[in-house]
Amino acid sequence: MGPPRPVSWLPYVMYGAVLVAGLHDQARGSGGLPQAAGLVAAIGVLAALEPLERRVTAPPIAFLAARTALFVLVAALDGSGLSNLLFLLVPFTAYFAYGRRVAVTLAAAGVAVPAGLATVADPHWFSSGERVTDVLMLGVGMALAVAMASAAVGESESRARLRLALADVAELSAAAERGRVARDIHDSLGHHLTAVSIQLEKATAFRDLDPAAAQQAVRDARASATRALDEVRGAVRALAAPFSLAAALAELASDGGGGQCAVDVEVHGDERELPVAARVALFRAAQEGVTNARRHAGAGRVTIRATFGGAAARLVVADDGHGFADGAADGFGLRGMRERVAAVGGSLDVTGRQGVTLTVTVPAA
Repeated sequence: MGPPRPVSWLPYVMYGAVLVAGLHDQARGSGGLPQAAGLVAAIGVLAALEPLERRVTAPPIAFLAARTALFVLVAALDGSGLSNLLFLLVPFTAYFAYGRRVAVTLAAAGVAVPAGLATVADPHWFSSGERVTDVLMLGVGMALAVAMASAAVGESESRARLRLALADVAELSAAAERGRVARDIHDSLGHHLTAVSIQLEKATAFRDLDPAAAQQAVRDARASATRALDEVRGAVRALAAPFSLAAALAELASDGGGGQCAVDVEVHGDERELPVAARVALFRAAQEGVTNARRHAGAGRVTIRATFGGAAARLVVADDGHGFADGAADGFGLRGMRERVAAVGGSLDVTGRQGVTLTVTVPAA
């Protein structure tokens, strides 16, 4: 990306002011028609250089030199003296093409050269307060021109950094969303597919011993597969719909794995004050707890207790399975659950040797 362009309207304002002041001075009789025509032509060429510089890929030094030469010509044709302000554009435009050091050097030269020429013409010009004031004002103007260019470059660089930062944020958000979708697939479809797997294993085991039970297991497996498909379709339809944790837990309890694991649900308090993201995190934790109880713990019953109210909401999932040995909790596929709960500012505690208890606490605000 090339250097930022200077403020596009500033040169035109200065050219217009110098032209009006010069023509006004010419109208008072200080110069003739050829001088006025020359002033108009020089200002016109300067104005034409501005859009040309933005379209032509020429070295910046060519436009800088041409602009400076035209400034000298305009100053010679202008009797009002206002054209001296045009020299402020030299360090101003040079800053964008060559940087701070070159701009400061040109600004210093823009003060030193007129002062030196004045000294050659009149060694005693320092005794004139008006001429000293003119030089000081020129120096202040040069400093302000460099400062304005520096501010414009700084703003451009800040915007570029902001664009990069926003691109990084977008990428991080996309990565977080991909992780969330992956956890949703694991938590939701994994739960239903576990139920399907259990029922199909039951159907295989009872195919000869108890054909009726095998047929029932197949029907339960088909129902779990249907629920999985319905949940995927429902998630697509209800992305913007309010999420009810109580209703989701009740549906989770109704899918008891075909009699393999009963699920009891208790809900206390009003969940409406809890953010939707926190409610979803609690439901996924309950879903994962039930899935783990069926898949790993050999549990026959799972109890889910959700309590709302106060500064935090709490969800407790307890099963009557065989639990886990010390240090084995990470083997229960809980990493995604921990990440989800942490994302809403909550905490997760897992305990149990004789049955596993998951306790999830999330802030209400």
